[in-house]
Amino acid sequence: LFLQTGEAVNPKAYPLADAQLTITIMDLVQQAANYKQLKKGANEATKTLNRGISEFVVMAADTEPLEILLHLPLLAEDKNVPYVFVPSKQALGRACGVTRPVIACSVTTNEGSQLKSQIQQLKVFTAIYFVNVYALANYATHY
Repeated sequence: LFLQTGEAVNPKAYPLADAQLTITIMDLVQQAANYKQLKKGANEATKTLNRGISEFVVMAADTEPLEILLHLPLLAEDKNVPYVFVPSKQALGRACGVTRPVIACSVTTNEGSQLKSQIQQLKVFTAIYFVNVYALANYATHY
């Protein structure tokens, strides 16, 4: 899952995972698909958020126009669900186990799931990662 696109990423696609974090996220998405704990597409992701069954939302930063999924971060924040952008919709589609590009997906809850600890780990890791990125950005602008 190498995501080397030469294009500039829309600044609205925030927070954007780096290459290493993207690989970790794609791996979890792939496993969620295998465990039938994945909803693919912006509409399905919206439904999981509204129903309170979403653990984690992943969106593609190269969605065109990006505005068609920018309601998801607002809804995710509202429902206290972590979300992240990855660079490529094509790679996200592959991780979801389909041949088409996927612009958004939602990893869903399942109490007895073997994915529970991995989902928890990813939530903690992304929280730490983005807090550090934010702190570094602020530090750079102040000094």
